[in-house]
Amino acid sequence: MSPIPYSQAIRDALREEMKRDPCVFLLGEDIGKHGGAFGVTRGLFDEFGPERGIETPISEAVIAGAAVGAAIAGCRPVAEIMYMDFVTLAMDQIVNQAAKMRYMFGGKAKVPLVIRMPSGAGRGNAAQHMQSLEAWFCHVPGLKVVMPSTPADAKGLLKSAIRDDNPVIFIEHKLLYAVKGDVPEGDYTIPLGKADVKRAGQDVTIVATSRMVQFALEASDRLASEGISAEVVDPRTLVPLDLETILASVRRTHVAVVVHEAPRRGGYGAEIAAEIQEQAFDWLDAPVARICGEDVPIPFSKALESLAIPDTDRIAAGVRHVLGR
Repeated sequence: MSPIPYSQAIRDALREEMKRDPCVFLLGEDIGKHGGAFGVTRGLFDEFGPERGIETPISEAVIAGAAVGAAIAGCRPVAEIMYMDFVTLAMDQIVNQAAKMRYMFGGKAKVPLVIRMPSGAGRGNAAQHMQSLEAWFCHVPGLKVVMPSTPADAKGLLKSAIRDDNPVIFIEHKLLYAVKGDVPEGDYTIPLGKADVKRAGQDVTIVATSRMVQFALEASDRLASEGISAEVVDPRTLVPLDLETILASVRRTHVAVVVHEAPRRGGYGAEIAAEIQEQAFDWLDAPVARICGEDVPIPFSKALESLAIPDTDRIAAGVRHVLGR
C-alpha cells in the first residue's frame, strides 16, 4: 500500500488499462496536453499519443456519440465530461442509445463504455457546475452507476468499469481529487455491486455516498465520543446496488440514516430508504432518516453553498435526532 491522491489513483487505473488493452482509449475536452479540467489525465497524452488520448470539440453530444459508436465497433472508450452538469447535452446518446442497444439487439451488440464525470459542490462554482445528478442515471435500465469515495475504491472500481461490457457512469467528486489514501500496488479490481463497510458500529447504520462518506466518518468519530457507535456503509456502486450488505447492517443496528449530497426530492437515498423499509421493516426501531442536499440550485455564495449541502454537523445532528438523543 502507498498513499496517493484520488486523482492519481484514477490516472493510474487509466494508464494500467491502456497498457493492458490496446482497445482502451480516452476522449474528451482538454484531456491531452492540459490533462483535463482537473488534471486527472495529465501525462497520458504524452505517453500514449493523440490516437489514444483524443481531444474533442466542445460538444458533449459528440463526445458521447463517438464513444457509443466506438464501443459498439469493439473499442473500450473512456469518455470524460468536464463537469457532470454538462452531461445534460449528451442524454440522448447515453439514455436512448448506450443504455438500450445491448437489449434492443438481443445481446449481439455490446457497449463497453465508461463515461467519467466530476460532480458535487464545495468549490463555489455555482449552479451550473456543482450538481449531483446520479439519480437520473440510476433510473435508466442498462446503465451501471459508480461513485467511489476513496483513492483505492476509485482505482479498483474504474478498472472493473473499463473491463465491463456495459455502459458505466463513473462519478468522481471534484473535492475528492486531492484526498489521499492507501492504494494497493499492482493490478487489482473491485467488483461492481459490492458495498464496503468503512466503519463498524452497533447503534446506527449510516449509508453514505461519495464525498458524504468522509463527512459520515467524521461524524462517527464525534458521535463515538458521545457514546454512539455508528456503522458507515459505502455502497460504492449505486447500480448494481449491494442491498445485502446494507440490510445486514441495518438488521444489526436497527436504525438507518441515508446521506447524499444531491437534493432530497427524488434523490437516490429515497430508493435505498424504500428498500430498507420494504425488506428490513421488522428490524427497524425508527423510520429511515435521510440527510440530503436542499431542494435549491447550488448557490454561488460560499456561505449559502455550505447551507445547501450536508456536512459533518448535519449528519451528527441527524443521527442524534433519529436516536432520540
